[in-house]
Amino acid sequence: MFRLKCLAASLALAALVLVPTSCQMGAGGTPLQGAGGTFPAPLYQRWFIEYHRLHPDVTVNYQATGSGAGIQQFTQGLVNFGASDAAMTDEEIAKVKQGVQLLPMTAGCVVVSYNIPSLKEPLKLSRDALAGIYLGEITDWADERIKKDNPDAALPSDLKVTVVHRAGGSGTTFCFTNHLSSISEKWKSDCGVGQTVAWPAGVGAKGNAGIAALITQTTGAVGYLEFGYAKQGGIPMATLENKAGEFVVPSLKSGQAALANTSLPENLRAFIPDPEGKGSYPIVTYTWLLCYKKYNDPKIAKALKDVIKYGLHQGQEDAEPLGYIPLPASVVETVEKAAMSIQP
Repeated sequence: MFRLKCLAASLALAALVLVPTSCQMGAGGTPLQGAGGTFPAPLYQRWFIEYHRLHPDVTVNYQATGSGAGIQQFTQGLVNFGASDAAMTDEEIAKVKQGVQLLPMTAGCVVVSYNIPSLKEPLKLSRDALAGIYLGEITDWADERIKKDNPDAALPSDLKVTVVHRAGGSGTTFCFTNHLSSISEKWKSDCGVGQTVAWPAGVGAKGNAGIAALITQTTGAVGYLEFGYAKQGGIPMATLENKAGEFVVPSLKSGQAALANTSLPENLRAFIPDPEGKGSYPIVTYTWLLCYKKYNDPKIAKALKDVIKYGLHQGQEDAEPLGYIPLPASVVETVEKAAMSIQP
């Protein structure tokens, strides 16, 4: 029953993400085309549909292709904006002749979900155990590194670990591998940080929704995905050890605690590989809209800036119900100022 319920929810999420957001627009309206991360897709799609309801002359077609593909399409000028959970690097930005304005629009926790039917309480994973799983060193759920922090859990003695990771370029992967590199010298030296890496173990799935679906279909599976996908799909989430040595449940509160000690620099590009502070959930990321600094069409620039303003204000009310972390007021002010500098 658990698997059927989770699978149904995961398939619903997959349908939400894979079907582009688009609305009927009257003649003379302004269409906006965007592509990128699956991590923020449910929230962005909620914003774009609601914005169109309020402003029928503007429609936003957003395709959740993954952060890597979004950056590529944005760089090639195939879309009006991109979206990524990995902010573009200086080298990537240098390839865009119109200039790039990075805008963090929301934030969220990257959780580690699993399918172990015998467990009644959330699984605890230490930093050593998490790295060991993804390095391929821990191959069954009765491993001593897992049992040590779950002494009373009904861990199966004969269930193999099936590692699930993203297939293709992914900002969620960047965030997750950035954390693994912060907690494991072996991961840092052998695999490193990136939107794609050479995975030592596991099977790939497309998008956060694909990860969710594969976990629910596979007994013994473990994978990383955005909090909202796991929450909406009813998929169990591990309690992870943070830098302070605490085991922390992923939640709005623990995500906000992680962001509290992070300040945005002038370029609005901040990474949080291993947050400081008591109560901080250890894997948290901002997610960015990728905009050009200058648009040739004034109507496109005006419409896009207005959509961004909606997302930064009314749209933040949708963040928590969908499993995202609303931006602090100070961050909203900083990001809005940057967005309004977009030309013309």
